[in-house]
Amino acid sequence: MRRVGLLGGTFDPIHNGHMIAAQAAKEAAKLDEVWFIPTSSPPHKPQPEALAGKRRQMVEAAINDNPHFHLEEIELNRDGTSYTIDTVSAIQQQHPKVTFFWIVGSDMVKDLPNWRMIDELAERISFIGLERPDQLSDDSTLPSFIRRRLLRANMPLIGISSSDIRRRCKEGLSVRYMLPDSVLEIIQRDGLYES
Repeated sequence: MRRVGLLGGTFDPIHNGHMIAAQAAKEAAKLDEVWFIPTSSPPHKPQPEALAGKRRQMVEAAINDNPHFHLEEIELNRDGTSYTIDTVSAIQQQHPKVTFFWIVGSDMVKDLPNWRMIDELAERISFIGLERPDQLSDDSTLPSFIRRRLLRANMPLIGISSSDIRRRCKEGLSVRYMLPDSVLEIIQRDGLYES
């Protein structure tokens, strides 16, 4: 069976930290592919600044040169709030012969017990927790049913965030080298994140 990692996020915008995270997860869990899932309406974050179509376009541009990275539009095509359990259930129905893993940052691993229907989600899928050198995790506080379904991937410390990129754009500062050149071209061409 193919092994596929699912990396969800607003990708507002997608940046090099996302790309490095996807590659780290792919190598650690021996994944065949990583599917990037831009969310339409995230449950725990403010609404994205860039419209869904622009974020989809930026993700496509960022992953275009990697044959192991793909765009999955399931959440962009769904109305309302995007919950991981709904996304995973729908993707598994569409691809019953694929083993899926949900990729999460080290900061989100400790929050997994609070995710919607986490018991059912942990039965359906394993998690790949990205381990940053500055945030070594203590999994002992996690319920055993999550610990059993958690793999770890070492992730270099990358101090890039989408919110910082948006702030720098508003202030007229350079974001070069923080994201793929193809994404920077879209941001500049369309005047995204300008004040």
